[in-house]
Parts: sequence; structure tokens; C-alpha cells
Amino acid sequence: QVQLVESGGGLVQAGGSLRLSCAASGRTFSSATMGWFRQAPGKEREFVAALNLIRRTTYADSVKGRFTISRDNAKNTVYLQMNSLKPEDTAVYYCAADLRSGTIVSTTAAWYDYWGQGTQVTVSS
Repeated sequence: QVQLVESGGGLVQAGGSLRLSCAASGRTFSSATMGWFRQAPGKEREFVAALNLIRRTTYADSVKGRFTISRDNAKNTVYLQMNSLKPEDTAVYYCAADLRSGTIVSTTAAWYDYWGQGTQVTVSS
């Protein structure tokens, strides 16, 4: 069992930065692929970024060059550094853990076994 708790969301002006954190419980964290997804009002949940156990990363095209995913296995924490934020980045951001896919970095929500409660990110224009 893995529990995920996100933090770091908030209100920021366009062009600003935020860093989201996701603290995970459980001994399997270091072998899990960790992902970030987001969901804006009236829209489906969408993939943002993911990082596997050998630190291979994948990003959505909409955030490439602006967002960076990283992990600290000693702290059981994954981060999402978000720079040059845009109003269209406004959403609830969710952390997720995939314990099954090994080194495959999935961009599909259905592959992720555990989810956090989400943290709101609002970018004003």
C-alpha cells in the first residue's frame, strides 16, 4: 500500500513559478514510476510528467521546457518544478504511483495504482 500527499499548490501570476511536492509512504517508492497529472474544471485528467526508477523522464508537450520532475528516494518524495506558468496551467494537480510497469514510463492514468488527493494550482493573467 502506498499513500501519497501533495503540497505546494497555490495562486501565482503568469510567468511565475511553483514547486509541488508529493510525499509517499511505503518501501516500494524507489522502484515506482511516479507521475503528475492535472485536471482543469470541465476537462479530463491529463498527463503532465513522469519519472521512473532509473530517472527516465517523460513530459507532456504542453509543459516541456517549463516543468521539471525529480525525485529524492531518501525522502520518499517526488517534485514538480513549474516555471513560466501560464493561465492554462490552472488545474488540480495529482501525484500518482505506478508499481507495475518497471522501467516503462506510462503517460496513461489507468496504469497508475495510487493517487494523492490533489493540490490546486491557479495561475492568474
